[in-house]
Amino acid sequence: MSSIPSSPEIGRFLPAAGRQTNVHDLGSGEPVLLIHGSGPGVTAWANWRLVMPALAEARRVIAPDMLGFGYTERLPGDVYSMDRQVAHAIAVLDALGIERTDLVGNSFGGAIALALAIRHPERVRRLVLMGSVGVPFEITPALDAVWGYQPSFEAMRGLLDLFAYDRNLVNDELAQLRYEASIRPGFQESFGAMFPAPRQRWVDAMASREVDIRALPNQTLVIHGREDKVIPLQTSLTLARWIPRAQLHVFGQCGHWTQIEHADRFARLVADFLAEATDAEPQPLS
Repeated sequence: MSSIPSSPEIGRFLPAAGRQTNVHDLGSGEPVLLIHGSGPGVTAWANWRLVMPALAEARRVIAPDMLGFGYTERLPGDVYSMDRQVAHAIAVLDALGIERTDLVGNSFGGAIALALAIRHPERVRRLVLMGSVGVPFEITPALDAVWGYQPSFEAMRGLLDLFAYDRNLVNDELAQLRYEASIRPGFQESFGAMFPAPRQRWVDAMASREVDIRALPNQTLVIHGREDKVIPLQTSLTLARWIPRAQLHVFGQCGHWTQIEHADRFARLVADFLAEATDAEPQPLS
């Protein structure tokens, strides 16, 4: 780890599930675990940088680089299954001595958060799912392009146009930064190993069972961008219908980057929702 350059993307390293894991840990109070999405070159910091400071005003914010992403340690033969991702998230909580947390999951990270809440209900209080995977849907051309990314500036520029509704957010400078991030040593190798074609099978592998989702007792906030080309709005409509204690917020004029395109409003919405929680949550469904 000594060869890693200084960068705002690096928090601190701790052992979790046998991997030195890069974790941002800021603020104090009730914990909230932020689980990022699966874009090429993504890190926890790149995903959550605009909302972590606001959430940390009243919460302890934990944002790790998940297995296969960012600066978390990679080893030959690593497997990036849902089982491994959930186990890694639990190991991060264990390493930090956190018995119970609220969860915020973005896209791929939403599928992990959903699976974690189902498999380890004693560890989760409230749940926020943003542009989330985790229910069956037909893969979109945009998601197929994201997961099939081959590094080049032009390819990254095209992906950014798919992610954001507001084209002012996706200039050439950002595309260059994200392209350079995607070609750091090990980044593309692990990313390419996660989602080989045909990619519909990875959507299916991330889906939790309907019966398990319907049994969730957690108060859940479901968030989606109306113009999302990557994950269809229908997935959040399904989640809001299946989760008994769900509420749904749809941001108009917003693509897949709710936490970036509407950062201030997203942070306030999530902070207010989590602030309503009580220590008694969740209660078993009657």
